[in-house]
Amino acid sequence: MFGERMEMFRNRLVKVQRHLGRQARRQGIECYRVYDHDLPEFPLRLERYGTAVYLSEYKRQHGFSEEQHAAWLEQVMAVVSEVLEVPTESIYWKLRQRKTGRQGQYQKLSEEKTFLEVGEGALRFWVNLIDYLDTGLFLDHRLTREMVRQDSRGKRVLNLFAYTGSFSVYAAAGGASEVCTVDLSKTYLDWSARNMSLNGFTGEAYSFVSADVKAFLPTVAAQRYDLIVMDPPTFSNSQRMEEVLDVQRDHVWLIGQCLRILTPGGKLFFSTNYRRFQLDRAALPEANIKDITRATTPFDFAGRLDRLCYLITPNG
Repeated sequence: MFGERMEMFRNRLVKVQRHLGRQARRQGIECYRVYDHDLPEFPLRLERYGTAVYLSEYKRQHGFSEEQHAAWLEQVMAVVSEVLEVPTESIYWKLRQRKTGRQGQYQKLSEEKTFLEVGEGALRFWVNLIDYLDTGLFLDHRLTREMVRQDSRGKRVLNLFAYTGSFSVYAAAGGASEVCTVDLSKTYLDWSARNMSLNGFTGEAYSFVSADVKAFLPTVAAQRYDLIVMDPPTFSNSQRMEEVLDVQRDHVWLIGQCLRILTPGGKLFFSTNYRRFQLDRAALPEANIKDITRATTPFDFAGRLDRLCYLITPNG
């Protein structure tokens, strides 16, 4: 029923896996994106996590009956299993709806609490391919994390909207003198602590704060940190927040607060997944702003990256 089109999908997957797999092996990377809606007839996202594959299907009007869709998906998984050389039981499927940012990153789908340990370079992370739409490790920031590691020796580091703390792990691995990890979700803070512990980073130098970032920032003393990472969701209206967060509306204030608490010569890595984001440079005359989106684009996201990244430093 799907023979010709399925063969087209298989050929595409063979081509991209040969190319990307070679680069991943060369760089010692076991978590990378293989495919993201390359063919309109196959609106899928495929990511490799060590010995497992995360397969997410974009929600759309596909015109199949339930039985036809199930048969189509079964054939897709068979192709993925063959080309990526993983058993079908190691392929984890999710249905996702396209969003304009990461506002859905905390959406819980299940309660399996099954975690898989994976590596990124010499560091280790826990990912969850079952319970959440996002896995716990944003692959598009692999190079940004490495930049943070290289800049962290002896630095006091603040990780805002930290999610599962991957930037915190890299900062600690880079020799940061202290790392403060901030997120509203206690679940994700616990995940962050587990990621830190997995890599041997425990003790008083590493703190974890459950807080609304908009309420937290004004409480921090001026020039308190040497390096800050801030990757906010596009929009958030959690009941635990004092105010709604809108990254386009609030970014000038957020960046201004970070500049206030940075030491002279300090650095802010600011990222957003809002596709229509416009950085208001005129409203930030006290900042030196460098667009590092291209420099932080990994090989598996070349030509299909949907986020922006900036390196921001205080003037003077």
